[in-house]
Amino acid sequence: MEYSKLISITGLSGLYEMVGSKTDGAIVRSLDDKTTKFVSSRVHNFSHLESIEVYTVRENINLVELFQAMAANKAALPAENDPKAVKSYFEKVYPDMDFTRVYASDMKKMVKWFGILKANNVELKITEEENEEETEA
Repeated sequence: MEYSKLISITGLSGLYEMVGSKTDGAIVRSLDDKTTKFVSSRVHNFSHLESIEVYTVRENINLVELFQAMAANKAALPAENDPKAVKSYFEKVYPDMDFTRVYASDMKKMVKWFGILKANNVELKITEEENEEETEA
């Protein structure tokens, strides 16, 4: 499963793999229960994980960089329903995160998404970097 095909859908929890697209929506497969369904773009918005950025005290980073830092850190994932534990986890894993602009609900979602990615053995890398390296070679 490729990271570049993964999306978040407003109003639906979890992560989805884009299987196909239509003019009025997309066919998606849930990473949680592996069900496939059509989701209308008239009702929901789609966000590719590759396009999501996280506020830091320096320049914004791509979400995949945060996931890579989480994977490299050996600390156990906190319980999603404990905001203090989630914030303290991110203070250890990525201390440059701008905690005034990244809400507790966003951090909770990142922990949940990372758990889903890990459970599905998704390789955490952006495909654009691969394509640039191939053209340079």
